Amino acid sequence: MTRPGPRLIPLEAREVPLGGLRAMSVQRVLPSRDLPTIGAWCFVDRFGPQRVTMTVDPHPHTGLQTVTWPLTGRIRHRDTLGSDTVLDVGQLNLMTAGDGVAHSEYSLGAEDDLLDALQLWIALPERSRAGDADFETHTFLPRLTLPSLHGADAVVTVVMGAFAGTRSPATTHTPLVGAQVSLTAGSVVDLPLDPAWEHGLVHVDGDVTVESGEITMPERGLIYLGDRRERVRVSAATDATLFVLGGEPFAEDIVMWWNFIGRTHEDIATARDDWEARSERFGEVAGHGDVRIPAPPLPGVRLTPRRRRAWD
Repeated sequence: MTRPGPRLIPLEAREVPLGGLRAMSVQRVLPSRDLPTIGAWCFVDRFGPQRVTMTVDPHPHTGLQTVTWPLTGRIRHRDTLGSDTVLDVGQLNLMTAGDGVAHSEYSLGAEDDLLDALQLWIALPERSRAGDADFETHTFLPRLTLPSLHGADAVVTVVMGAFAGTRSPATTHTPLVGAQVSLTAGSVVDLPLDPAWEHGLVHVDGDVTVESGEITMPERGLIYLGDRRERVRVSAATDATLFVLGGEPFAEDIVMWWNFIGRTHEDIATARDDWEARSERFGEVAGHGDVRIPAPPLPGVRLTPRRRRAWD
């Protein structure tokens, strides 16, 4: 894989309607047409803030990990491993699909309570993608402070992987980082980065510029930083929150469609057929009876790996 070098490429979020009874929609920033992955991170959705009841009935996954990080509200998770948990702000749900798992997610609380969360996926490497499914909840995640060049220090929660010498207890299958950075108005902070990894900054809220005002973060969008950076400077005009994504460049080609990640069209087609046939591969999520989300039809073309743009 060709190393991109340092970059400052803004990627706008796009609205994706999920449909359903309450017509819920999300803001999606990854994958993009030009950038399918950052390290092993292959999917970033922001659902909220919106006043909506989230009802995501049982649906399948293969070849990936789901990372659920609530910003506002509470989410109930149930899966075919027998997990049944309620997730609060500051806590992490991590589900490893392996060869196959299914789950549901419902928001809790009064109707039309404010809901906001990040839903991220991590592609599993070949050695892990056909393994057993797993699920873990982490109610306490490590925090650290980063000294500010101006203003108050930044507070960082290490959600996945390692950042600035601090490691999350969550299970990873490739070297990576996922970390929330909280900034106060007027602060200027250097975020340390591993120069061997590629990174991106996801905008959560606030008014933030990158590299001494060279570029403004797009609202709910992403700044792709490339690699070969030991740090990136961020400046907050208001209180702000960012999410750092990064990792060792993912060298394997992936085929990604609906909720499945494989390596070939046949991997995806088989997973879809197994879900529609109610195969034991995915099992049943307790408490839902026969309710489940059907797989959409496969497109009329052969699915191929997503490739990134070779930026000049």
